Amino acid sequence: MSRPVDTVIAAARDFLGERITTNAGLRDHHSHGQDTQPPVLPDAVAFIETSEEAARLLGLCNAHGVPVVPWGAGTSLEGHVTPVRGGITLDLSRMDQVLSISQADMDCRVQAGITREQLNAYLRDQGLFFPVDPGTSSCTIGGMSATRASGTNAVRYGTMRENVMGLTVALADGRLIRTGGRVRKSATGYDLTHLFVGSEGTLGVITEIQLRLHGVPEAASAATCQFPTLKDAVESVIHIMQAGIPVARIELLDEVGMEACIAYSKLEGLRAMPSLFFEFHGTKASVKEAAEMAEELAVHNNGQGFRWATDETERRKLWQARHDALWAGLAMKPGHTGLATDAVVPISMLNEAILGAKEDIAASGLTAPIVGHVGDGNFHTVILVPPEPDGLARAWELDKKIVARALALGGSCSGEHGVGIGKREFLAQEHGTEALAVMRSLKTALDPKGILNPGKIFLN
Repeated sequence: MSRPVDTVIAAARDFLGERITTNAGLRDHHSHGQDTQPPVLPDAVAFIETSEEAARLLGLCNAHGVPVVPWGAGTSLEGHVTPVRGGITLDLSRMDQVLSISQADMDCRVQAGITREQLNAYLRDQGLFFPVDPGTSSCTIGGMSATRASGTNAVRYGTMRENVMGLTVALADGRLIRTGGRVRKSATGYDLTHLFVGSEGTLGVITEIQLRLHGVPEAASAATCQFPTLKDAVESVIHIMQAGIPVARIELLDEVGMEACIAYSKLEGLRAMPSLFFEFHGTKASVKEAAEMAEELAVHNNGQGFRWATDETERRKLWQARHDALWAGLAMKPGHTGLATDAVVPISMLNEAILGAKEDIAASGLTAPIVGHVGDGNFHTVILVPPEPDGLARAWELDKKIVARALALGGSCSGEHGVGIGKREFLAQEHGTEALAVMRSLKTALDPKGILNPGKIFLN
């Protein structure tokens, strides 16, 4: 007897041809993201090239009750792309075109499968750039929208929430809708754009995105500063943000993270001490003024060796080292895997959250460098999971302690990684049962058969 998924695969071949496949290697590749969740094979992988194809496939799957899991680049850290109930993985990576761009209005429309690196390469000659930088060049704009991603530049330029102006979305029943538009504000109707931004593929599949762009700054300057204690470094961040100094990015690495980055990225002239990485954007005069003010506050908090990246090559090397912090951490402990935590607290609570996490790490006996986009209160620990039977369980126990403290301090269980599978248990505590019930009702209204990325956000 034919299974519903087999019926869908056969029908989809009428318009996708060989672009829907049951190839074992491709199914295995699409069975997991960059996380610690157990992989699950999809029944098939469909490579979509247009919004209309996505909508048509969703309509088929909905008619037969077959799960659909959207896929961009597979870089998610919370199990978003794991097809926990099998079904069809809808791969959007071939939808990688810039559809339109307006230099005058500083906006563009792109397909969901384009990566932020591809987009910025396209924009380079326009004097524009897309600033949201989650730390990996391969993540897609669709995936970043679906998870409400942010990253190192969020202090100055905001997250995906602030930079997505409109969407094209394929709904579970096969309808295509467009939300938002090209204007910078609108007071009409429900804000459907930001309903789908951060919905993790559970309400619809994002196929196109209208993005706000930014002008390439006249000047950019980077610097590092090291501190005798982690508390001093975090206090500097709090004071700089409270002073309203226009920092583009301000990143923290503890002494363990710095030791790893110095070894992995061959950084010279830096020591294994708690450190801040700064970047300032603007005119030459404004950059100089902001940097001098930041340096003054850092020195006031015992900062040492405020060091400037004097040219573009050195600046890029510093930020590449920060972006490679996960790989640097893994290189410290060969044979270990990594569990990246994600918590965010109000700026005033940052020291209590980070120093508390440091105590939790010490008590766990695990190695876990701390890194963070601390300018907006967001920090991560890269828990190095030992290759022992209880290694992953110990890592998850540490993660839960860090998240519990963040929630107790008025924060969130996820500043940018999203919920997926890994953060589901914290949603009721963070939002309350009534708010969670409203979220469920929205899911039921838009996806009554529960085919869209099942098993994500909600525990059941």
